Parts: sequence; C-alpha cells; structure tokens
Amino acid sequence: MLKKIKLAAAVSAFVMSLPALAQSSVTLFGIVDGGISYQNSQTTLGSTTNGHSSAKTTSGVWAGSRFGFKGNEDLSGGTKAVFWLESGFNENTGAQQFGGIFGRQAYVGLANDRYGSLTAGRQYSSYYLLMLPFSPTKWLTGAVGAHPGDIDGLDTTYRVNNAIQYTSPSIYGFTIGGTYALGGVPGAFNRGSTWSVALQYANGPAALGAGVLRIDNSTLGGGAWGADSTVNSAGLPGVSAVNNGYQTAAAQQRVAVGASYEFTSTVGVSASYANVQYVPGIGSRFPSTAIFNVAGGVVHWAVTPALQVGAGYSYTWASKANGINDAARYHELTLAQSYSLSKRTSIYALEGYTHASGKTLGTAGATSIIDATATVGDGYNAAPSSTANQFVFSTGLVVRF
Repeated sequence: MLKKIKLAAAVSAFVMSLPALAQSSVTLFGIVDGGISYQNSQTTLGSTTNGHSSAKTTSGVWAGSRFGFKGNEDLSGGTKAVFWLESGFNENTGAQQFGGIFGRQAYVGLANDRYGSLTAGRQYSSYYLLMLPFSPTKWLTGAVGAHPGDIDGLDTTYRVNNAIQYTSPSIYGFTIGGTYALGGVPGAFNRGSTWSVALQYANGPAALGAGVLRIDNSTLGGGAWGADSTVNSAGLPGVSAVNNGYQTAAAQQRVAVGASYEFTSTVGVSASYANVQYVPGIGSRFPSTAIFNVAGGVVHWAVTPALQVGAGYSYTWASKANGINDAARYHELTLAQSYSLSKRTSIYALEGYTHASGKTLGTAGATSIIDATATVGDGYNAAPSSTANQFVFSTGLVVRF
C-alpha cells in the first residue's frame, strides 16, 4: 500500500512539473428562422410590369438562418488564436447563401485583451461593426428595418473578401477599427480594394460612433458591383430600386455618424445619418456622382423581460444629378415585436411601409430616368413595388443553438 501511495505521489509530481498545455475550444452555433411574409406589391427589380400582392414562406427575416464554428486557442501571454466559419442557408429550401459554404464569414487571426485583434479573411468591415449600435437593424432587423435598400450599408449587405482587419480594445470608452482588402489587380494597388475606418465611444448609457467605407470596383465602372471586386455578398451586393441605375459606379463611398442613449434598462433610442456617393468611371452609365443622404431613428422598449417592441423611421433623399431635377425621396416606417418563449426560442412580427417620390435612374443609367418606386428594408431588394408604395408584414419562429 505504501508503495502505491509513493508511486501516485511521484506521478502527480511529474504531471505538475510539465508545462501547462494550451487551452482551446470550438463551438458549434446557429440560427434557424422560418416564417410567412406578405407584401402588397411585388415585381422584379428593373421590371416595368405592374406588381401584384404576394404571400410566401420566408427564411431568415428576423435573423438570417445560419450555422457555423468558432474557436480559439490560448497561446499564452494573454494572446489567443481565433477563427470563425459561418454559413448561411435558406430554411425553406436548404440551399446555401452568399456564394459559398462559409459565405457569411470565414476568417482567422489573433486576439489579445490588451492589444486588440487582428484578423484576415471574409468578414464585416469596421464601418459596419462599430456603427452597429446605431443601426436600425439592431432592433428592427435588416429584412424589414434596414433603411431602404440598405443604401447606407448599416446592415450585413456588404461582406468584404480578402480583408485584413484590426480592432482595438476599449480604452477609456473608445474603440477604433480599420479594414483593408487587397484588390489583387496587377500594376494597380488600389483598384478593386476596399477600406474602412471607424471610431466608437461608449460611456454608461450614451454612445457615439463614426465610420467611413470605400469600395473601389476593379473594372473602373462599366461592370456590375462585385463582378471582380473584393466585395461580393452574393451576385450583386446592395442593388435595389433605390440605386439600381448606379450599379456601374467605379466606386462607392459611405460616411456615417450615429448616437444612442439608454434612458433605463428597458427603454432607449438611437439615430444615424449617412452620406452615400456613387462615383462614375470609364464605362459607367451615368456621368456625374450620385449622392444620397439617409437619416433615421429608432426607439425600443422591453415591455416585459419576454416582450420586446421597437419602432423606426427613416428619410432618404438623393441629390440633383445626372439630368434629374426632381430627385428621389423615400420615407420608411417599421414596427417590430418579439416574444421569447424560452432562452433560445422566440416568435416575432414585423411591419414595414415605404413611400417613394421623385425620379431616379433605371437599369440603363442616365438614358432611363424613371419614377422612383418603393422598397422596404433590404429583404425586398430583388422584389420592390411597381408603385410608389410598398407594405410588408412578416411573422415567424426563431430557434438558436
């Protein structure tokens, strides 16, 4: 017996003398969101035919259906190796979304609580990540609550390929971030590149933010967005009835500011303003820079721990350019209700209405000045109204794991 005790003590001492093994973890996560939606007028983007009302099953209206893996490994000294692989799918058909098995996000990098994180791969820009607290999508979803067409890029419409990104830790409430995506065009370092910088300040119930996002199309115009650009969400990112006539831009630029304030633990407000520019180039179908301004606000209220409601309004207006004197304007109103059945399962309802007025460019660009038509959020980018008004209603069930 004494020999066994001595042997156990020796083994224990030997194990304790070994260097600590690195700690690592891998987590499987996901969301399944399915529901039913109604819209009073639906047509195909760029079509001149009259639209009709439609009722259909929908996927990912409240939160995009997805699954993924995330993980980290402790490298000692407070530094960790991190990775994120995230795939989007259509709950009704099982089909992949966003152009690949991990089309939502796919990146790897290093993270340190003291020095920040440095990641590389397909990811959201610093502009989006640090402006998210002031975006309507935080409380109203993107499908119905994003500003018309997500023209200001405050939803997840734009994901950046080939991106190298740094995000600082919070220092006295300040967080900074920067993103640069290499274009990979021989002999032209900036062509096809994307860059972003953003700053956020949070102190108690108040927060402020500002960000810039610049996307340079490597075709210099004449080619559709995403054709061979670093930004490619799925097909043509961000094309809607709002900016359909400007999809041959050589560059897109967004400058945004935002603010939020939580009056109590259950009631808060947020607001944002963005200036959006579509810059023409060789082969573009419009001659002068098109400028859109987007202003919006949201109020949210936790009626009970289970019941959350929100309401938002936005106004989008274009500048006079490209032969248009009566420039397009868009008013949007969104309501959102969510009820938690458990920690991971909830039901929701969303209502959105957009009214459009003025003129804009059609698919052919400056040679086709048309009446502006309505689109709600960014879930209906490919199916706008054929008239100046669009109303949508969605309800569904969300399960998280």
